[in-house]
Amino acid sequence: MTKKQDQEETIEKVEDENVDTTTQETPEDDLQAQLEEAQQSAKDNWDKVVRAQAEMENLKRRNAKDLENAHKFALDGFVKALLEVKDSLTMGIKTATDDNASVESITEGLEMTDKVFISTLEKFGVELLDPTGEVFNPEFHEAVTMVPMPDKESSSVLEVVQHGFTLNGRLVRPAMVVVVQ
Repeated sequence: MTKKQDQEETIEKVEDENVDTTTQETPEDDLQAQLEEAQQSAKDNWDKVVRAQAEMENLKRRNAKDLENAHKFALDGFVKALLEVKDSLTMGIKTATDDNASVESITEGLEMTDKVFISTLEKFGVELLDPTGEVFNPEFHEAVTMVPMPDKESSSVLEVVQHGFTLNGRLVRPAMVVVVQ
């Protein structure tokens, strides 16, 4: 072999070695790539967790504020409806202080105000208990006194001293009644 051929063979060997090292990754390079990929994935997941926690905190704050407002303003509609009753009472007082006021007109105004008040309560689930003539029920009635009356049925309500009220079926105040003995 000539010198030139020896050099060419040596160059080919070196090129082959270079080609082999560039195309084949060593196990260390492979592990390094996997580590970098795992670190990037962990970083992405950490960002997602932090964002989810922030979103949950915002949601908690928003719900707490909504709940606070619901408690604050729950009676808003009820108060507005009661203002009608207040207006009716104010007009009744104005009419009663008038020089031309009669007992009949004042009584009529009071009855109208009472009807407005009862209808306002009914809009919000409050019902009037008027047990006149009914059988005495200790769950809804409170006996003030008992009166003997032979012509009336025993244990029936003779007179209502003070009306009772229920709110959506639950007793708020029992009716104070006179019961037949």
